[in-house]
Amino acid sequence: MEWVQTLLSSQDIIQKGGLILVTLIVFLENGLFFGFFLPGDYLLFSAGLLCGTGDFEVSIVTLTGCLMASAIVGSYVGYWFGRVVGKNLYKREDTFFFKKKHVAQTRLYFSKFGGRTLMFGRFLPIIRTFAPIFAGVIELDFKQFSIYNIIGGVVWVFSLVVGGYFLGIRFPGLLNYLEYIIFGFFAVTSIVVIRTLFKGKKVRKVGTL
Repeated sequence: MEWVQTLLSSQDIIQKGGLILVTLIVFLENGLFFGFFLPGDYLLFSAGLLCGTGDFEVSIVTLTGCLMASAIVGSYVGYWFGRVVGKNLYKREDTFFFKKKHVAQTRLYFSKFGGRTLMFGRFLPIIRTFAPIFAGVIELDFKQFSIYNIIGGVVWVFSLVVGGYFLGIRFPGLLNYLEYIIFGFFAVTSIVVIRTLFKGKKVRKVGTL
């Protein structure tokens, strides 16, 4: 339980695991289906904030570069996984690490945004994890996938890490409110995901009339 709590706490991850663990978690969360529960947005923001306040002793350039590469490579692994075993995902039984509703939820985003889901979905938990896998399942053109993957990975990491970094420099006192900031991230992303699910249900109901 202590290890699980550490994985779910961005500040513990940064302080106990350093750059290596932060990079590994971003890699896992961006393409391996069992990584959907790991912190993403607020881990990046927290890392940037702590880097700005000096509590995370790593260069902002090194931090940003490592996390961009980790996010992009993680999604490539997810795409490959989807291409190889994706069709069998629909036959899998639900487990703690895999639920069919996550695949269905990602399908809703692809039906609405197409390949751009790989960019928009970076800012949404669950979608961020399953989007590259689903792109592999539907055999999205690799060049198109690469464009959206790289742009999405760069924008996602840069906006959160560098944004947190400059806020940490300008307002170091924000560190005392990190838990509230994380809760805010969770609330906003959860609302967006729930709204999408309800819209998807309405579309399906209309389609059956």
